[in-house]
Amino acid sequence: MWPALVSTGSVALAEIGDKTQLLALLLAARFRQPGPIVAGILVATLLNHALAGGLGVLAAAWLTPAMLRWIVAASFIAIALWTLKPDKFDDADQGLLPARNAFIATTIAFFVAEIGDKTQVATVLLAANYSPLWQVVAGTTLGMLLANVPVVALGSRFARRLPLRAARIAAALVFLALGSWALAQAVS
Repeated sequence: MWPALVSTGSVALAEIGDKTQLLALLLAARFRQPGPIVAGILVATLLNHALAGGLGVLAAAWLTPAMLRWIVAASFIAIALWTLKPDKFDDADQGLLPARNAFIATTIAFFVAEIGDKTQVATVLLAANYSPLWQVVAGTTLGMLLANVPVVALGSRFARRLPLRAARIAAALVFLALGSWALAQAVS
């Protein structure tokens, strides 16, 4: 059980203040349906972290730290640009979306947002160092849920009071700052 405990703690701490936590808040504000959003986070994380864990040993052998920094920098900047793109639904339309759309949107958004993210990198590294793999994946998934479920619960509760445009711009600025920092690290 040690691999599961280490994985849970590592990812829960790494996720605090991460871009996917901001994504969870934005999804909760948009859809106001915590159940499908949490289910989407679970499915996306399981898929993403299972793939990351499966590649853990291989990635440790062929990805240099410099290459990883370039990938992380590009991912943050891409997410910053994507975050600025407004949704096609107004605030009035958000309550009309069926629950499965919240689930599908969350699953896709979380899976993509986790690509190159520090929690995905942590999963690769944990899987390279600990076995069995299922404990690492279960632990990293639990860590993601521990960090994101409270955000979803609070975000959906206070969604009517959240200025979505301001939240989108703030999130984009955070992602751009993280991307710029990662890019500076990659260059140096």
